[in-house]
Amino acid sequence: MNYPLNPDIYTEEVKLEPIRAGFGRGLKAAGAANDKIVALCADLTDSTKMSEFKEAFPERFIEMGVAEQNLVTTASGLARAGKIPFTSSYAAFSPGRNWEQIRTTIALNDQPVKIIGSHAGVSVGQDGATHQMLEDVALMRVLPNMIVIAPGDSIEAEKATRLIAENGKPTYMRLAREKTPIFSTDDSPFVIGKAYVLREGHDITFIGTGTMTYQLLVAAKKLEEHGLHAEVVHVPTIKPLDEETILTSVRKTGRVLTAEEGQIIGGLGGAIAELLGEHLPSPLHRVGMQDRFGESGDPDELLKHFRLDGRSIAETARQFMDRMPRYHQGF
Repeated sequence: MNYPLNPDIYTEEVKLEPIRAGFGRGLKAAGAANDKIVALCADLTDSTKMSEFKEAFPERFIEMGVAEQNLVTTASGLARAGKIPFTSSYAAFSPGRNWEQIRTTIALNDQPVKIIGSHAGVSVGQDGATHQMLEDVALMRVLPNMIVIAPGDSIEAEKATRLIAENGKPTYMRLAREKTPIFSTDDSPFVIGKAYVLREGHDITFIGTGTMTYQLLVAAKKLEEHGLHAEVVHVPTIKPLDEETILTSVRKTGRVLTAEEGQIIGGLGGAIAELLGEHLPSPLHRVGMQDRFGESGDPDELLKHFRLDGRSIAETARQFMDRMPRYHQGF
């Protein structure tokens, strides 16, 4: 394992920052490095942190207004003309409102548009179910040619933004709204398509993405108090999936728990179920939204209510391991 973790991760001193702040810094840096990068926003420039790019490169910024279909179709045209467009809005609106245009003008034509869906998950908080986008990973993962990324913290979001600017592919990146703990460091690796073992163990494999990876680290720490050792695998790239890293971990532990701040149907949990079903049938428990919409409330309260916090995940994992043996030997 060669993934430096923030030494303050399990303390009250752990730094908190919105993941979207890392996107803002990364986009500005990418724009400085490549003048082909342009940015388009659907009237949410400050909220999505695209404002940093706008202020630095106003001649390369286009305010599209509340017109999400136009947002992505215009971006596709700019990509066809040789630009590298980034679009941003709330995930509930993009890809929530303009999925058909993304499918037809971007994915079908393999145009390198970067679609940034901000304010995803139940931790959006008081805005409630209409704005808590939970289905975006499923929507985007199914599209041919589309890369799907969910950074775990603001440092990783900055790295991811700079890399997707140069990957030459349609890409969706999911961002959270609230401040979340920074578990990685400037020296932590990030490569599109790679998963990372953050904590080694032999009793169960925890697989997380986005904001849930930190919660899995907390859950693993709590399980250790009971003599149980969870291996934590961080999957910031949901598509393409790093099958080798995931399967290597599951062969060692024999049991899997996935966690995501979205629908388990079609999301990360669905992707892992498909992988294991084809290559390594294993006991699997999916933590996430169980085929229901969110609610209005304080972000931390909502995470606890839906059992997405570290303490609840640890309890769920213990119950799962108590009732479920490891996978069959011989697979």
